[in-house]
Amino acid sequence: MPGEGRAEQEEHSMKRGWFKSSKSGPNCDNCVEVRIGEVVDVRDTKDRSGPVLAFAPDAFAAFVRSAARGELTSV
Repeated sequence: MPGEGRAEQEEHSMKRGWFKSSKSGPNCDNCVEVRIGEVVDVRDTKDRSGPVLAFAPDAFAAFVRSAARGELTSV
């Protein structure tokens, strides 16, 4: 959660599970994991102890809808 230290984040991680897309490939070269709670947390599967991005649930839902409709382009 925003404003929490690493120990608090790890405690929340244990209470709320992380998951990755069923579309993720076996090598997970570009996979992320998501944890849904009061906020939606996103982290890199290859660096699970690294930084976590936190999004408001409505903002993350809008992102997912846009991606599903093909509205996002690669950089």
